[in-house]
Amino acid sequence: MKGGKNSLYDDLKRQILTMELDPDQDLDEVSLSEQYGLSRTPVREIFRRLEGEGYIDIRANRGARVSPMNHQTLRHFFLVAPMIYAAIGRLAVQNFKPKQLIDLKETQDRFRSASSSGDALAMVLENNRFHEIIGEMSFNAYLQPSLGRLLIDHARIGHTFFRPKNDDMRERLQLAVEHHDGFIEAIAQHDEDTVVDLVFEHWELSRENMEMFIAPQGMKADALVEVPVTLMEKSS
Repeated sequence: MKGGKNSLYDDLKRQILTMELDPDQDLDEVSLSEQYGLSRTPVREIFRRLEGEGYIDIRANRGARVSPMNHQTLRHFFLVAPMIYAAIGRLAVQNFKPKQLIDLKETQDRFRSASSSGDALAMVLENNRFHEIIGEMSFNAYLQPSLGRLLIDHARIGHTFFRPKNDDMRERLQLAVEHHDGFIEAIAQHDEDTVVDLVFEHWELSRENMEMFIAPQGMKADALVEVPVTLMEKSS
């Protein structure tokens, strides 16, 4: 049996980010209470905390579920993510503390090690933490919650990025590792323009892989085959 509110909180966050829990999946309050040795009141407190951070939804009379990813949320994600990442980057350069830069470097070391060993789950979590720290460096009470919500879906949509299936995807992953090194150097040098340039390069690097997750190549090919057949059937 696992124990404690912190364990439940950390485990649910990890399972949502790594897609161990699927979007829209129901969360069983009773089962989690038993598994973590908690009464239902602290479980509900954790649910409310996770809801406030964007990880789950709590529905009246229907319980909690993992935050869904639908057409509207994905559209909003792709519209605003680059803008928020860029604004966060500029503010991070202006406001970061030396200890945060050390934390960023240590997180990057773990991310690089995970990429070398092919540990996809560790890469998801360390990449998420890397960008969280940049958000913390911004010290902006308005943008940080927005960044946190974006990073949840960024991790879920982009999880295929950390499971490269060919040489091109492996090269992209290596370039992402190098981008992280670039972020660290540019922030240390107080170079806002370079950070913003890296934000957009980093975004473009992962965007195509995100699109593969949303509409895999096989689905696109099937659609192209099915449309002419349907049209032929209608005309016959």
